[in-house]
Amino acid sequence: MSKKRKNQAQKPEVERQTDYYRLKTDAVNDLVTANEENSPAVSQEELRAYRSGPKMKVADWVKILFIKGWFAGAVCYFFFWGLGGLLPSVLDQLAVTGLALGVVTDLMANPVLRFFEKNEGENARWMMVTRKSFSGLFLNVLYGYLVLFLVYTLYSAVNLAAAALTGAADQIFLGVEPVLFGVFYLGFDLLLIQAKHMIARIVRDAAKKPAQ
Repeated sequence: MSKKRKNQAQKPEVERQTDYYRLKTDAVNDLVTANEENSPAVSQEELRAYRSGPKMKVADWVKILFIKGWFAGAVCYFFFWGLGGLLPSVLDQLAVTGLALGVVTDLMANPVLRFFEKNEGENARWMMVTRKSFSGLFLNVLYGYLVLFLVYTLYSAVNLAAAALTGAADQIFLGVEPVLFGVFYLGFDLLLIQAKHMIARIVRDAAKKPAQ
């Protein structure tokens, strides 16, 4: 075979390799320069199809309630129970526990709820304080004391009612433990958040009404 024919036979193979290299280079460039403006829109159905997860689906609201109740119970376990020997005064224990509830809610519980969001901000309706700044931390601490006061009042009311029915004034019928504490805290938390949304709806409806 002559040298000319050999070059002609090799030319298509060289062109195929060049085209392949060009396609790979273009793909890398597209990936590096990809952003929200030049990327094609993808539907939520298609995104959900590629999400990995267990076959048994758990509703999002169940996960959220568990997370909120679990963090409250953990605070009870580590602070109210854990510091019981170091802080014999109940008032001191409540002061530390209320502070811990606010800090844990702001720095741990709320970020976990945001992590599980499929769309940004969709879990904000489950939070009393949605700010991410230092003022949000301060408000969460105040909110933690408020919910703790309601939980403590409920414990006291149950024990007083039980003492009145049985006549055993010195006996504690319902002690503080993490699981029930988390349930009580979650219940009051949900009630207050629902009241917040109700007041917000009333204010919005009043603002929409034309002035008389």
